[in-house]
Amino acid sequence: MVLEIPPIPFMDDYDLSEKKVLVRVDFNVPIDPKTGVILNDARIKAHARTIKELIDLNAAVVVISHQGRPGGKEFTSLKIHAERLSEILSYNVKFIDDIIGPAARNEIKKLKNAEVLVLENTRLISEEIIEAAPEKQAQTFFVKKLAPLFDAFVLDAFSTAHRSQPSLVGFPMVLPSVAGRVFEAEIKALSKIISREERPKVFVLGGAKVEDSLKVIETLVRNKAADRILTTGLLAEVFLVAKGINIGKENIQFLAEKGLIGLIPRARRLLMMGAPIETPYDVAIEKNGKRVEVPVTKVNGRIMDIGTETIKSYIQLMNDAKIIVLRGPAGVIEKGSFKIGTIKLAEAALRTSAFTIFGGGHFTVVADELDEKLRKKIGHRSLAGGALLLFLAGERLPAIYALAESAKKFIWRR
Repeated sequence: MVLEIPPIPFMDDYDLSEKKVLVRVDFNVPIDPKTGVILNDARIKAHARTIKELIDLNAAVVVISHQGRPGGKEFTSLKIHAERLSEILSYNVKFIDDIIGPAARNEIKKLKNAEVLVLENTRLISEEIIEAAPEKQAQTFFVKKLAPLFDAFVLDAFSTAHRSQPSLVGFPMVLPSVAGRVFEAEIKALSKIISREERPKVFVLGGAKVEDSLKVIETLVRNKAADRILTTGLLAEVFLVAKGINIGKENIQFLAEKGLIGLIPRARRLLMMGAPIETPYDVAIEKNGKRVEVPVTKVNGRIMDIGTETIKSYIQLMNDAKIIVLRGPAGVIEKGSFKIGTIKLAEAALRTSAFTIFGGGHFTVVADELDEKLRKKIGHRSLAGGALLLFLAGERLPAIYALAESAKKFIWRR
């Protein structure tokens, strides 16, 4: 499969001034299950730019989002999100604990230009849990109840673009729809990744989503879209075993517990194809509470990070890159001494002249710990995580195609 992005409209492509606009964001943030306090508001801050721009256009803005999953510890009301958004914008943001009922619809009808209203957690609606084709989602109660109240729809939740739910793909079928600023930034960054003009491209992949990362590598190799793939973390362990290297019983057992042993033949196949995959030369293990570095052929404990020689080698391989994508930590970054590999690779990437993409999750958190001058050199901080990986793995993202279809129906036909 060839990676491609269909043409989609952005906010500059459609006049949203003085219109009543429904905005789908992703306010799904870490919540402390004991206190109910938001632990990281990066996503709310990112979406605030889109919302602020709509306020400045004198639009009446209604915001919808999900938070957590039904039954989960982080499944909660969006009231605290609305309050945090108010603080970030220094603006009075309204909230109502309803979504499609009479109370919500009345508040939407009364909403004036330059006012902002946040509706309740979309996952309180059972239809939002079910995935189906956009045309079918357009027929849900969710869409039918709300769509007639709006002039336009702004989709800003790229991190959920791999879902085909009513709030993502249903509204574009019945309303003029554009991508918000967060969505736009992700699309432009992905365009750089898949562009064949900007080479060399180096991917630094680690983290816990090993099978997803393996799918990404298979797609990159098939499309000849990567010049170097530097593996870290559990992904690197899988490739080390595929090379026939004995990484110790403790690590083999850990891979088995995580259900990753079955991925080794796929990793071996990639290596036999001559894929440009690099694995660590040395790793860090924990001995008596301290970081100890050993060659990969002499591991006698749980692997916690990449070692100094590997860091030096990977840095050298990044030096001439034009595009660097970093996704997933290189080690157990919750323990300070095993954060070294992740920090060093991030710093080194930003010291090159490459366009650098920090791919969500832990790398976004790590970015906040870097020197301010280096942070300013980050080309793009992706909040998408899973959606970014799935796109690079060659999967079709339904929300992108819903926007493309909406543009044909309502925007570009004019």
